[in-house]
Amino acid sequence: MSTPTNPAPTGPHADAPVLSTGTPLAEAQAAMILVHGRGASARDILSLTQSWRANGIAYLAPQAADGTWYPQRFTATLAQNEPWLSSALATLDALVARIGAAGIPPERTILLGFSQGACLASEYAARHACRWGGVVALSGGLIGPDDAPRDYPGTLDDTPILLGCSDIDSHIPKERVIASAAILERLGGAVTLRLYPGMGHEVNGDEIAWVQTLLGTVGQ
Repeated sequence: MSTPTNPAPTGPHADAPVLSTGTPLAEAQAAMILVHGRGASARDILSLTQSWRANGIAYLAPQAADGTWYPQRFTATLAQNEPWLSSALATLDALVARIGAAGIPPERTILLGFSQGACLASEYAARHACRWGGVVALSGGLIGPDDAPRDYPGTLDDTPILLGCSDIDSHIPKERVIASAAILERLGGAVTLRLYPGMGHEVNGDEIAWVQTLLGTVGQ
């Protein structure tokens, strides 16, 4: 694994607050980092946890500056989304380090995001490939243009991964979701790809059920 290198984020998200729910981190057996979408909030994404029944899980959600992790579309060049993107990735670095300091390793840590947050979570997982507890990208895919190099180091070592998205999502081209699934699989992830016909830009019950099943295994 490429270990967190910037536990103190700089840039736009340097002072990002983190909301939490579930089991207190010091008492938890596993953790989930939830990353909200553009224009949303940490409180919004934490509301998803009300759909799951699981004990011993600490849920942590960072808040992006001005509700946006990076300013341009996720398919823009990486430079166009700087310094926001690096600051956002460093924010996740800091959370992973905080969770690790509480005694919870990556294999018991789940990365989950929706929309812009799904793009950020999946890109972070690819850049820090190791055995995670799980990666859940709800309506998102890897960040950067189609010709971006994808020579990520490391291996995801059978990390369970869900990429779920509408097949007509106006924000997330299905071709990018499919390509992201292939890249994460090549990195060694156990990838589940689900494209939902005609769905809106939203989270559905099938995705909620997939996460519920994952939560039943993480930390065991």
